[in-house]
Amino acid sequence: MNQRVPAVSAAPAAAPALSWWRLFTSTDHKSIGLTYMGVAAVFLVLGGLEALVMRLQLAVPNNHLLVGEAYNRFLTMHGTTMIFFVLLPLLLGFTNYLLPLQIGARDMAFPRLNAFSLWLLVGGGLLLYLSPFTGSPSQGWFSYAPLSETAFTPQRGVDLWSVALIVSGYGTTLTAVNILVTGARLRAQGMLYRRLPMFAWMAWVNGFIILFALPCLTAVLMMLEVDRLLGAGLFTRGDPVLWQHYFWLFGHPEIYLLILPAWGIISEIIPVFSRKPIFGYEFVAWSSVAIAFLSFAVYAHHMFAVGLGWPVDLAFGTTSMLIAIPTGIKVFNWLATMWKGSVRYTLPMLYAAAFIVQFTFGGVSGVTFAVVPIDWQLTDTYYVVAHFHYVLFGGSLFAVLAGLHYYYPKFTGRFLDERLGRWGFWLNVIGFNGVFLVQHLLGLMGMPRRVYTYPALSGWEALNLFSTVSGFVLGVGLLVLLVNLWRSRTHGAVAGPDPWNGWTLEWLSSSPPRRENFVALPPLHSRRPLWDLKHPDDMDHVRPPRHDRQGRPIRDEEREHR
Repeated sequence: MNQRVPAVSAAPAAAPALSWWRLFTSTDHKSIGLTYMGVAAVFLVLGGLEALVMRLQLAVPNNHLLVGEAYNRFLTMHGTTMIFFVLLPLLLGFTNYLLPLQIGARDMAFPRLNAFSLWLLVGGGLLLYLSPFTGSPSQGWFSYAPLSETAFTPQRGVDLWSVALIVSGYGTTLTAVNILVTGARLRAQGMLYRRLPMFAWMAWVNGFIILFALPCLTAVLMMLEVDRLLGAGLFTRGDPVLWQHYFWLFGHPEIYLLILPAWGIISEIIPVFSRKPIFGYEFVAWSSVAIAFLSFAVYAHHMFAVGLGWPVDLAFGTTSMLIAIPTGIKVFNWLATMWKGSVRYTLPMLYAAAFIVQFTFGGVSGVTFAVVPIDWQLTDTYYVVAHFHYVLFGGSLFAVLAGLHYYYPKFTGRFLDERLGRWGFWLNVIGFNGVFLVQHLLGLMGMPRRVYTYPALSGWEALNLFSTVSGFVLGVGLLVLLVNLWRSRTHGAVAGPDPWNGWTLEWLSSSPPRRENFVALPPLHSRRPLWDLKHPDDMDHVRPPRHDRQGRPIRDEEREHR
């Protein structure tokens, strides 16, 4: 049911402050979105501490801080935490908060289901961190079978790890259904698909990826538990490569699942601070659809070293190169939007610029794995570690940081502290690139990944020590950010409803928005409704009305079906 209001509203009074109890019991999409982000912040601290302990172990050769199995346990917990309980809830939090606001709705389609999905994810995270009490999982976040079978990993923490991901996966799948129905059914009158804000568009496409990818992980985890608890032998007496097919059929779409909403955030920020509409809206939108399809057609490039045969390697190597085309389109569209624009390098724009550089670097290094002989040489080295951290941390997480600085005034009604923000930005950029840029060199020099120690070889010691020191710089940068987020809730400068002079509907509501989001909505005739509202003499192009065969005008909402 559409929430439609006929007239333009003045900015309503700000919503009352949200108590902790209301935050945990509310079915309002905004409080659920903020809770997702708060949960992700807690797990970010845990995952970050695990990473720093691993870097301390690798700072010098032949170190004994974490030995063997202990290192593997930290590696497993860090990878699982960062992917499933940091990046994913951060992006789901943004989607929950912004999607209804951007399309002119009052809430998600199924508010109670939305709350249920959140607490399933939280429950999964709690189960994950209960697993060390029953024997920490040490099989890696990818949990390759038969390594994760009881014969090789007998501790019960692996079972809790599996159940944690099954439970949180159910919650995320339900969220995908909610996103798809909300985007399809609750758009305000005049909000056609071709007028969706770019974040809303990419979040909606992302719902399809979640819906088709996550069941693959859920299925293979259930198969693993049937093996471990009932001795079915699906991966031992059956096919030991079967796990990899299931896992990477989920795993590679998961990368795009974690980057598509991030692209949406960047696509909202760059036009506003360049004072230009996004260049090539249709190309950006449809390239996202192409990526959603291709993400399922490239998964086996994670398995080139398995020995699938040259026809399979050729097919997946080709698709792995092809997917770089729609991805590259986005980068050129962002740069073209900035070109000759009135660019203002605010904190959100600085993070967006860092995102473009780092994500492009990670994307280019990723294309090298489409060349099978290169993949054979690099697949088990630190080059892979550097690549996926540039995509997921330098890309996805930096986009989230850009979004936090951009939307914080909307979330809280206050600005983040500018001085702390700039300190945090430079510490994060310098620290991140210091950690992972040198790991490309370590990989090219032959240092294997997933090892807890290494001999004193020429060049490895200095680069590893530099990477570890940079890791602590990055940790300080993230700590400064967290302090800034907490402190600015009460001490930040007061922001109005539209502090950035934005163009999309979320900036029409108060900061923070009231429970029902809007008092009324303006007529929607273009992709920038607030621009039209502020500049009635310079409105965006509006298509002339079309007519049916009888000469009757076709309403906007009917055009989508013709």
